[in-house]
Amino acid sequence: MDNGGVPVDLGLWLLALVPIVVLLVLLVAFRWKAPEAGPIGMFAAGLIAYLAYQAPWETLAVAGAKGVWDALFILYVVWPALLLYRVTDRAGAFQALRQGIERFSSNQLFLVMAFGWVFASFLQGIAGFGTPIAVVAPLLIAIGVRPLYAVAIPLIGHAWANMFGTLAVGWLATISVVELADLTETAFQTAILLWVPNILAGLTIAWLFGRMTAVKIALPMIAVITLIHGGGQLVLTLWNPVLSNFLAATAAMVVLYPLSRWSRYSERAEEIEERPLMREQGEGDDIEGEGEGAEEAEPAMGLGMAFLPYGILTAATVIGLVIGPVERFLEQFEVGLSFPAVDTALGVAQEAAEPYSPFAPLTHPGTFLLIAALVAWLVYRSQGYYKAWGESHEGEKSIWQGLVGDAIPASVAVVAFLVMSTVMDHSGQTEALALGIAEVAPPPMFAFASNWIGVLGAFMTSSNTASNILFAPLQQQTVAALEGLSEATIIGAQSTGGAIGNAIAPANVVLGTGTAGIIGREGEVLRKTLPWAAGVAVLTGALTIVLNQMTFTS
Repeated sequence: MDNGGVPVDLGLWLLALVPIVVLLVLLVAFRWKAPEAGPIGMFAAGLIAYLAYQAPWETLAVAGAKGVWDALFILYVVWPALLLYRVTDRAGAFQALRQGIERFSSNQLFLVMAFGWVFASFLQGIAGFGTPIAVVAPLLIAIGVRPLYAVAIPLIGHAWANMFGTLAVGWLATISVVELADLTETAFQTAILLWVPNILAGLTIAWLFGRMTAVKIALPMIAVITLIHGGGQLVLTLWNPVLSNFLAATAAMVVLYPLSRWSRYSERAEEIEERPLMREQGEGDDIEGEGEGAEEAEPAMGLGMAFLPYGILTAATVIGLVIGPVERFLEQFEVGLSFPAVDTALGVAQEAAEPYSPFAPLTHPGTFLLIAALVAWLVYRSQGYYKAWGESHEGEKSIWQGLVGDAIPASVAVVAFLVMSTVMDHSGQTEALALGIAEVAPPPMFAFASNWIGVLGAFMTSSNTASNILFAPLQQQTVAALEGLSEATIIGAQSTGGAIGNAIAPANVVLGTGTAGIIGREGEVLRKTLPWAAGVAVLTGALTIVLNQMTFTS
């Protein structure tokens, strides 16, 4: 297949795969920390780009600068999210959250499902860009979840909501880069495929909590929530794809209250004997602030005060992103950089960007996190919570010291991952990987593989939106080149793959380990989310074949 740019041959395809393989091997097999493995993958991508893909230094410099700029977009979530974590932790809010929530419901399975799946999906619906992982991981730790699981659960739980979440930013980006023959049919088929990761998220989280016994207990809750999540989003795409995920995720949040009143979910599930997800009493799991065997004091604040930062976060996000006139006013203030046109000797060209990837800081999730953190700090300080904490924790890090200590390693990793992604894109490595798959795949095989291309894009960019911007045009070109493929189905599969890939995206994992206080254990988190992502991609691929056959023959 001639794409008019980089030639596709086995040698170049295998070389393009090297940076990704290196990253996975270092993180998963050798258990390197992300700040250590990320730069190695980045330099591997740059070396291959220069030597094999004939990208000149100017192209590499522009690609690297764009990667840093893209990283700043994510880091504006990382730093405020870590600040929010430190502000609430130092005030004693997490202790109050855990004890207060346990009084609200003693069923830990219900609480884990509610936070890790339902609340994470709600946050993705209104904020996105890593906010669900950054916010939910500390909340899960507060109710007794082991930190590794506390990161893995929201990664899995929020993934399905990535395409139409954040008020459908992924969908809007997709239709801006490809001209679709039938917008409604494409959105509808995408929602069908996204139901797969949604159902499997609920089932997997229950299984992680207490294996099959927990799954059986959680089945009614899973059925109700997934009908609202997946079914609601499916129906709403026929009306307004932009609001489809937000409305469905909000409805699921509302349903949590009557579910919690049911004795099945309000009382402790004694029949679940094995709880690998939960910490034992006194177990710290190597996270900061967990004393072994210490007698727990009464919380300094009530449950309402402990939830204050998250109420502010939700309110600020809804006001800024859901109320049309407010959003339009705020989003007119944009920030972006200009970059020149660059190319490679193999013919891969990038147009000049004036500006490149601009974003509106006033509607960015980082701003809403920052507002929540600052308001919470002022309120908690006025109530004397920090003074009380300082008296009982002499010699421990301050809020600022803790923030810097966590954020710098996370920032190094995020920058390295994003620079690696843009170098691979600007040199043609990303395109070669996708085209190589299309080159050898007959229509049914390509239909199966189409969501895997989306997974690849999200793994590299930590963004469903970026994955679709990279690969949706390629998927559309392949549909035109291979007879027997449905455009709506293949674009839907690409979008679903991009959503699934967020569960294994290194930048998202780093965001979670940072807020969970376990930076350096990213490979262990990936070992929990990789099998889930692979299994979901297999089932999504199978459903894609069925949908493609039904659509193409109808």
